[in-house]
Amino acid sequence: MTFETYLMNWKERIDARLKTLLVTEEPHFARLYEAMNYSLLAGGKRLRPILLLAAAEALGKDAAPYLDLACALECIHTYSLIHDDLPCMDDDDLRRGKPTNHVVYGAGLATLAGDGLLTFAFELLARQQQIAPEKLNRCIALIARAAGPAGMVGGQAFDLASDGEMAIGREGMELLHRSKTGVIFKAAIEMAAVLADAAPEQRQALDDYALYMGLTFQITDDILDVVGDEKVLGKPVGSDLRNDKATYVTIFSLDEARRMAAEAAEKAVSALQPLGDSAWFLKALVEHLLTRTK
Repeated sequence: MTFETYLMNWKERIDARLKTLLVTEEPHFARLYEAMNYSLLAGGKRLRPILLLAAAEALGKDAAPYLDLACALECIHTYSLIHDDLPCMDDDDLRRGKPTNHVVYGAGLATLAGDGLLTFAFELLARQQQIAPEKLNRCIALIARAAGPAGMVGGQAFDLASDGEMAIGREGMELLHRSKTGVIFKAAIEMAAVLADAAPEQRQALDDYALYMGLTFQITDDILDVVGDEKVLGKPVGSDLRNDKATYVTIFSLDEARRMAAEAAEKAVSALQPLGDSAWFLKALVEHLLTRTK
């Protein structure tokens, strides 16, 4: 199976499942559910859920029983995008090629749509009776910490506090990116390790991979904000520079950022050696990040 086929197969299965999850028979809640589905079903790469499923398969597990866990990750990711785009945050008006949630539904309902997706994700996680309770509890704890004040929420607060301040430097920038972006990648892979009873050497390999894979993603994201095509990306470009954001491009240079991305990708691939050929997709994914256009 090719990288593209594997990616598309899981994406289609995730998309199909997501379409069935958020339904209501209460007409007074219909607009809220519409707003939640508007962003959840707007497209996207489904990278975080696919990471969980691919890591589980790399560890020799059938990933199909974990599809709902993967969908919960996507709900959390989508919530974070809705809130990130709000006028009180980044105030963006385009996401995944469509007007952002608050542009369509207003800031109040968009906020509630994000709240709904976040809390529904934990309802979905708690439903997974086919997973051993101790494993499920560990997975819930992992994603709760990653999404909460020690992770994404903390990263967003730091982002607000340092808005327009490139003076945060490389250390602050790395903390910001690790908290807002890398932490969910890491949680997805850690959940797979729990579900698959990974050996210590395998866990370490996946931890190292998550670190460098997340770094590769963030650096290439910074690069695309400079050289990307807004129509392809589905979101505004050039906003980092306009808002004086500290990124790998603004602190270093475009050429240096590209070199750093290639170095991080190489380290991510090398980290997977203990998993052998079973981790072929994870290796191909990080190499794909270097040439992605969206």
